[in-house]
Amino acid sequence: MAVSWRSWTANEGAKHIVMVLWLSANTVLFWKTFTLYCYGPQYYYLYKMLGLGLCLSRASAAVLNLNCCLVLLPMCRAVLAILRGSQKVMSRKARRLLDKSKTFHVACGVAICLFSVVHVSAHLANVYSFSLLYSEEFPSLNIARHKGEDPRVIIFTTVPGVTGVLLVFILFLMFTASSHGIRVCSYEIFWYTHNLFVVFYMVLLVHVAGGALKYQTNVEDHPPGCLGSNWTGGSDNVCRAEPHFQAHFPQTWLWVSGPLCLYCAERLYRYVRSCGRVTVESVVKHPCGVVEVRMLKSGFTARPGQYIVLNCPSVSSFECHPFTLTTCPTGTEATFGIHMRVLGDWTERFVELLLSEDSAETETLPVVQRRTYPKFYVDGPFGSSSEDVFNYEVSLCVAGGIGVTPFAGVLRALMGDWQHYKLRRLYFVWVCRELGSFYWFADLLCGLHQKLWQENRPDYLNIQLYLSKTEALQNLAERQYQALSARLQVGRPRWPELLDDIGKSNKDKRVGVFCCGPKGISKALHQLCNSGRSCGTTFEYNKESFG
Repeated sequence: MAVSWRSWTANEGAKHIVMVLWLSANTVLFWKTFTLYCYGPQYYYLYKMLGLGLCLSRASAAVLNLNCCLVLLPMCRAVLAILRGSQKVMSRKARRLLDKSKTFHVACGVAICLFSVVHVSAHLANVYSFSLLYSEEFPSLNIARHKGEDPRVIIFTTVPGVTGVLLVFILFLMFTASSHGIRVCSYEIFWYTHNLFVVFYMVLLVHVAGGALKYQTNVEDHPPGCLGSNWTGGSDNVCRAEPHFQAHFPQTWLWVSGPLCLYCAERLYRYVRSCGRVTVESVVKHPCGVVEVRMLKSGFTARPGQYIVLNCPSVSSFECHPFTLTTCPTGTEATFGIHMRVLGDWTERFVELLLSEDSAETETLPVVQRRTYPKFYVDGPFGSSSEDVFNYEVSLCVAGGIGVTPFAGVLRALMGDWQHYKLRRLYFVWVCRELGSFYWFADLLCGLHQKLWQENRPDYLNIQLYLSKTEALQNLAERQYQALSARLQVGRPRWPELLDDIGKSNKDKRVGVFCCGPKGISKALHQLCNSGRSCGTTFEYNKESFG
């Protein structure tokens, strides 16, 4: 598949520029620190003892400082939501960059792990050098207490050594639990281990205060190497004093204090905001293991496409999960709602608390439950890429199964006054494995379709429904869903033909493509958006991803 430079630049250009800048900053910082410790006169005696281990340990430490600073910023969800909402300040390209915040967070995390390996390896060599090459002339320069001291004793009897071992252990837990397999099979393990970052930063600040490596403070009075040398130059080359050594003032806190304070302030703000009382208006059980929850919270406002984070102490005191808003508060209706697919221990237990035991059997049609509901907290709302659906004249929304939830709020917003939006044409493609899944939003789709027909805008919304299971031809038999039955196809969409048809109908325009679904669909659409399509149409790809 040929890649179009124009399309690739529109979709990938800004992201790759940021990555190049980030890689350049890491490279420059590593090299400058390496050369400083290799050739700096204040490190002459230390380098003579430790060699390249000194340079590698300090250069990797500098890169670790940078990434420990940056890794927190993409997790400031409330700040990102505010930036995304300030559309007069931020351009569409800048807002699309915010959608890559999770990718940048992962990149910084990987860099921390890789350079931690370099840092630890270099320091192990340093500890061995401290023991083997113990300096009798400069006892204060040594971390070892005597020549030939067991390196293991040095590691486990010094503050930098003990905290370093603890940091490696915490980082190992966080890194392994962040793998895709563990996140999918046991999200709880990922959640709890990832929150060890609080302990990680506390131990890190103690670690850098250990003062294991020291520099010479009186280079002018004692030029490096002058001891025991026959100097014949000017007075500047004469040893006028013994060399003095002291540990550097810790630099790490200067790097991480700003982002750490910002993150802590945001978490405090989010905690206070989430403590507001949430009233459950209704719980509706839908087919295919989906439950709709309608809620009410004083002062809660949100935009279509945003998501919230739920915490239910009765299920887990600390575990939180994100859910897209399928219903947003409006001027006439203050309630908001989510559609939750029961998948995993947390959702299973939460739904058990919401639904009474006598309603556990699956009904074909939604059933409203009336009962006392458990106490839970709502944090948010937070921004996502789906908010930009309205900022294109033409948008294509592609959903796979429960991935339809970000677009449900968009469709519901169009039930109001759609004319004040920039959006003039919306293509909606929904792929499901089971016919019952379409009932989740069948009433919404039919209602919006009827409204647009009554307002003489039948071309505003193009609905295409695909049932991926092809064992038998099925249909939405209810009379009120006949408009959807005519748009239901069995099989999978032919994505190249679909984008070509959209391109021909919207020549020389920018089409926003929004996807929330399985990786297969996302990957196919991403590749097609980067390829050269017909009629000069540019497809800008946006993938839904919770921060």
